[in-house]
Amino acid sequence: MLSRLTRPQALAVLAVPVVALIATAVLAPLPFSVAQPGMTANVLGDNQGTPVITVSGAKVRQTSGQLRMTTIAATSPDTRVSFAQVASAWFATDRAVMPRDSVYPSGQSTKEIEQHNTAQMKESQDAATQAALKYLHLSAKDVKVTLKLADVGGPSAGLLFTLGIIDKLNGNGSGGDLTGGRTVAGTGTISSDGTVGAVGGVALKTQAARRDGASVFLVPKDECSDAKSELPQGLRLVPVTTLTGAVGSLVALETGKGSVPSC
Repeated sequence: MLSRLTRPQALAVLAVPVVALIATAVLAPLPFSVAQPGMTANVLGDNQGTPVITVSGAKVRQTSGQLRMTTIAATSPDTRVSFAQVASAWFATDRAVMPRDSVYPSGQSTKEIEQHNTAQMKESQDAATQAALKYLHLSAKDVKVTLKLADVGGPSAGLLFTLGIIDKLNGNGSGGDLTGGRTVAGTGTISSDGTVGAVGGVALKTQAARRDGASVFLVPKDECSDAKSELPQGLRLVPVTTLTGAVGSLVALETGKGSVPSC
């Protein structure tokens, strides 16, 4: 024979599985990565004691100012991200919660992901060299460019690599620096024809750029709204879609002649 539970007893019994579910949700690993502003590197200078850009077969200029590529630092693909970490990062301006699959390819081991990111970086460097030499009307047969950037993977430094090569070889085209002596940062992929592509984590990259002294940030035009969402004070956004447009904007900033687009 079954006895009938009182209302308080019934609520107590129902509360047990609810509490268990909440505890499971809080403690279980979630399919997210937590990211924050990462390192930046001046592509016109050295990184870990090695020049980022080395050119042979053509005269290289002495440059002033900086061109800083930017990164985000995300939890590793095998890190267990908890509900508490996600909740904490959700309300922080210097962190972001991102689906793990948007940061790392799904279904791959940590080693495979590292290999994938390294391959993407190599492809980006090759495209940057091709785009820069094509812009300067130079032949890859005569000019050799070597790009080295330790501990960084992926394609998002492509635009800054390309601008760095151009600045070292040609500056602004009139004897001055492409940077105008400023610290310019940015992000964006590059194709061999000079098309600039979107990347991820732009709102965090602007914070890394400002932290490291940048006053100008080149951003893929399609990501203007993301860049403005947590824009640090004192950092000017310049949207770009092509290499020619990026160079033109930097020259206009330096000379004060011509218009500079804004987000």
